[in-house]
Amino acid sequence: MDTPNSNNEHKYAELTIGDVKVQNGVLLAPMEDVTDLPFRVICKRMGADIVYTEFISSDGLIRDARRSIEKLRLADEEHPVSIQIFGGDIDIMKEAALVAESSGPDFIDINCGCWVRNVVARNAGAALLKDPPLMAAMAKAIVDTVKLPVTVKTRLGWDPSSIIIEEVAQRLQDAGASAITVHCRTRDMGHSGNADWSWIPKIKKVVDIPVILNGDITSADDVLRAFQESGCDAVMIGRAAVGNPFIFRDARHLLATGDHAPEPDFEEKIRTCVEHLRLQLMQKTERRAVLEFRKFYSGYLRGLYCASAVKQDVQQYESFAQVEDRLEAYIKFLHNHQVQNDVA
Repeated sequence: MDTPNSNNEHKYAELTIGDVKVQNGVLLAPMEDVTDLPFRVICKRMGADIVYTEFISSDGLIRDARRSIEKLRLADEEHPVSIQIFGGDIDIMKEAALVAESSGPDFIDINCGCWVRNVVARNAGAALLKDPPLMAAMAKAIVDTVKLPVTVKTRLGWDPSSIIIEEVAQRLQDAGASAITVHCRTRDMGHSGNADWSWIPKIKKVVDIPVILNGDITSADDVLRAFQESGCDAVMIGRAAVGNPFIFRDARHLLATGDHAPEPDFEEKIRTCVEHLRLQLMQKTERRAVLEFRKFYSGYLRGLYCASAVKQDVQQYESFAQVEDRLEAYIKFLHNHQVQNDVA
């Protein structure tokens, strides 16, 4: 396998979006109900080069809807960071882009790839793949409205019979987009089937702007393979990072040295979990923070000895103190189990 410090170093890339420049970029994908500020901060600390907000409704932003405005909150330590917005009306998207810009991100990203029904029904997200001229017109309108760079995240096409990503990429480049992220599935696939990375080099042949690969990046080895096989300008990690932000550290280490980083031990996993929840408390009410955090336990505790009983317990709690006490007790239990095994 080729490594970054071998003669094949030319296979890796520098991603440039406006003033943001990252070498061998490993990015955190925008994910609804996942990539809030606390999670972005955790991933940034673990080595994510650029992080993205959850996608934010353009209608919600111009109506000053509380939940949409909450998603605009950024922290100094997470930069470079992008705010992603979605919608089907160009004028509303322009207004929303200005609101997003005022929050101080490094660039604005347009969601043209969300496949879920209620988004597509609003002529937003992946619905724009059925109308490439409209997608390009929206991108151009936002490029002309804001001062920040504008990027687009999309898919290969609506379905296997209408893969139009090369045309879409050219139109977006002509519209002034600074980069394009491609989830290498069609809209009808959702998250099913296999992402087809073979489209990335085809896209790169027809545009000069950076092309970021997304889809089926589940490990550091996938990150390295994506750079080697596709020639992409950066790699974006989505679901694999949920409860496993350590994937960014491992990917950065593998790209830099050709070797894997040491696996996080049980204490680091659990203490990172607690810190992540503690950051949630700084942004939300305690009950809401604890309830919304339940999606992360499986990832943080995966593979640990006797974890199923612990997960059952913490899933029932509604206070931070209960969760913290249970996880601290679990750390002690695991240390004792380790000592007993060592003695045996």
